[in-house]
Amino acid sequence: MSKIFGFGETVEGYDVPVLNEREVRAAAGILLVFSMMTFANAWFLGNFRPTKIFVLAFLVDFTIRIFINPKYSPSMILGRFAVRNQVPEWAGAPQKRFAWAIGWGLAVTMLWLIVIRDVIGPVNLLVCATCLTLMFFESAFGICIGCKIYNLFNKQQVQLCPGGVCEVVTPHASQGVGAGGTAIVAVFLALIGIIARQGFPATDAAATVAPTGAAPSGDDRCTPPAFAVAIGHAEKWKLHNHCK
Repeated sequence: MSKIFGFGETVEGYDVPVLNEREVRAAAGILLVFSMMTFANAWFLGNFRPTKIFVLAFLVDFTIRIFINPKYSPSMILGRFAVRNQVPEWAGAPQKRFAWAIGWGLAVTMLWLIVIRDVIGPVNLLVCATCLTLMFFESAFGICIGCKIYNLFNKQQVQLCPGGVCEVVTPHASQGVGAGGTAIVAVFLALIGIIARQGFPATDAAATVAPTGAAPSGDDRCTPPAFAVAIGHAEKWKLHNHCK
């Protein structure tokens, strides 16, 4: 009978508890999809209800992962089902626990800011962006940023990193980007910048801050703060604060 409380699987031939990296990446991708959907609702429609629901679901999911057992986490169960026919890729569990603890801390912060205090501003936007970045790198590239941070503070060498990055010292020749690859990316970004500037001119800041649609004069609650005006975010700020 398997243990209810635990972290990682004991697999013959491995010295440390392990997790199936394919499941982990699939779970991260599932959470990323839902987080992007809720972020889009908040950003474009000013509807923060899906975000609040997702924050609660995310916190419960990560609480189960860290304090009970990853195998009972809903997102990990869905990820396990999605990759059930794939050969497992075992990765060390200790660094994953540290990385997920970072995600759990971000979820607690979002719970306090968005769900409890109903705060709308640059702080929770930064926390959201950090969370999205961590999940994107995990699901798209198999890069666990939290694991890398764990490795910086861990006295012993981390074992079984995804993709063998802990063990591989010299990359294969085919893995190099080189000057040619760098030049291609630079030219590509430059062209996109030119197209964006010529085809989609920037909105005039003065027009953005125009009082159309604003609350009646004297209602300071609907007056955009200086940071929102400075970044051309005045109208979005009004939308997010239900002033439009």
